[in-house]
Amino acid sequence: MQGDFHYYATYCAAVLAGYEHERCLAICYSAQLVDYCSRSWLKKVGGPSEAATTQLQLELLDARTDRMGLNDITRIWASFHFLPRDLYAEVGRGSRNYRDKYRLICGPCGELLAETVNLAKGKGDQAAGLAMHVLADTWAHTYFAGTPSLVINNTDQHFFELMPQEDGSFERRRVSFSHNPSAAEDPEKGVYVGSVYQSSENSIMNLGHGRAGHLPDYSFIRYVYQPAWGDYREILKDNPGDYEKAFSQMVYALGFLFGTEETFDKDRCVSDKVAPHLETIRGIIAKRQVDASADWKAFGESLSGEPIPDFDMYAYQDEYRSAGKFAASDTFLGRFFEAALSQKKMVTEKIKESGNRLAGTYRVTKQKDR
Repeated sequence: MQGDFHYYATYCAAVLAGYEHERCLAICYSAQLVDYCSRSWLKKVGGPSEAATTQLQLELLDARTDRMGLNDITRIWASFHFLPRDLYAEVGRGSRNYRDKYRLICGPCGELLAETVNLAKGKGDQAAGLAMHVLADTWAHTYFAGTPSLVINNTDQHFFELMPQEDGSFERRRVSFSHNPSAAEDPEKGVYVGSVYQSSENSIMNLGHGRAGHLPDYSFIRYVYQPAWGDYREILKDNPGDYEKAFSQMVYALGFLFGTEETFDKDRCVSDKVAPHLETIRGIIAKRQVDASADWKAFGESLSGEPIPDFDMYAYQDEYRSAGKFAASDTFLGRFFEAALSQKKMVTEKIKESGNRLAGTYRVTKQKDR
């Protein structure tokens, strides 16, 4: 997903869950910050490098792909963007390395999602926002893994968008992928941007949904493709349905974190608080646009009656840098970094406990060691 959902839709979910305006802003800011908190950005603001929740393209191009480098990549992407659904999934064939990668495939309603939401309980709005980013991405990034892998993440020519027709049926249209990262995408012609094919199993071009471009990030699209891990059987990805479930599950999960829900059931992805607004939400999700920010923002402001400012990745930098090394943890960014460190530690340890070698061992870096 991208900023339209992680920032504005998360704000809407927080309002519906019962949070007041300022807390909604803190939650959606933290959800969006997950896509910006790279080591390069952390160096500028003076944060701990191990709190990185993403990697920039330039960082990935320079990343090592030996065992240590792949462990580092996996810890970041599996923890925050491609949360594994089942670390103990049955795999009937393949090498141990293949089984390790297969078990990192992302999906919603897994045990690690429950761990993520429960970990955020009582930890503040920054932890809640970070958890909502992870939760939302389990729906958008289903079927892809947060580790470089050609066999898991590759796509081929059998990739079709399902175009809705007036009679309720769908017509197939082949998706064309451009490999120019600066090129504009054209949803009306079915032209999108994806990473260049690389035959190396561990190429960073084969990380996550890079081969499928931004299609998993667009709420309006339905597509089918044939991944190798699925024995080349056709798989359907219904983004409109999944995004609706993601939004409803966020409202429910935030209600649990707020205290209006007693428990968090990982298999529940509906909320009564969403029902009165379903027509509006479905309209935003189904609209053919690569950025739905304006529509989600308008919906959010209609819910709260308050203006939603644009996201500013440096909004809390001065507060954090002026706090001093012993007071940094009490700042907005300090609390976000603590949530990121805790989430990465939890996911890495769960992956390691399962016998999976791909995340390596996590080392804790304290904020006061700036």
